[in-house]
Amino acid sequence: MISTRLARAGALLSGTRAYATDVLDKKVEMTNQETGHYINYKKMSENLDIVRSRLQRPLTYSEKVLYSHLDDPHGQDIQRGVSYLKLRPDRVACQDATAQMAILQFMSAGMDRVQTPTTVHCDHLIEAQVGGEKDLARANDINKEVYDFLASATAKYNIGFWKPGSGIIHQIVLENYAFPGGLIIGTDSHTPNAGGLATAAIGVGGADAVDVGAHHCHEAAEFLHVRVRRGMGQGRLAGRGRGAQHEVLGGGHRG
Repeated sequence: MISTRLARAGALLSGTRAYATDVLDKKVEMTNQETGHYINYKKMSENLDIVRSRLQRPLTYSEKVLYSHLDDPHGQDIQRGVSYLKLRPDRVACQDATAQMAILQFMSAGMDRVQTPTTVHCDHLIEAQVGGEKDLARANDINKEVYDFLASATAKYNIGFWKPGSGIIHQIVLENYAFPGGLIIGTDSHTPNAGGLATAAIGVGGADAVDVGAHHCHEAAEFLHVRVRRGMGQGRLAGRGRGAQHEVLGGGHRG
């Protein structure tokens, strides 16, 4: 599944037309954890065609991901470091500390369910003191009221809920929700970890996550072009660990 998505995204984002339109029309689930949420590569491709015709210049991979998620590719002002882009992200991910206020704010909007696929991950309120099993039991006891609220609210508003002990948010997102060409908003500083699967994953505050229920505004940033001349070097990925997998995502291929 991952190799197929990479192939499709590679053709889409590199600007080639290796895949016929009927392939882009096929419904591909965004994740195995949910149903009814599909990767809309056709819309992304159409948006990029519009942006390319307007800008008349090569695009970095990061630009392709962002601009393919524009709410209005025809009318959106696009100036690096100046414009604020109105985007339609594919997903929102919240950790348990920031999700509390985010959900309370969402409740005040009077909506019956989230408009963008969203998940809550209970990991930040677990303190590492003795060992996994005892620390988890202690967290469940101390934070019972919080966990009960999150479990109830997520069920009501159609939000995915990863209970305490399920895992760390940024790794769960990478393994279960990231996909090539995707745009994810997360209330965790390690959200960019999803870049390991060619997703543009942006860390925001809890209040910003609430706004993604309809759309998300983000500054059209200046881009850093990274050119690897002689490879990463032996032990590069292992030496730098998790961070290395998305270090060169921002610049890279143009076309």
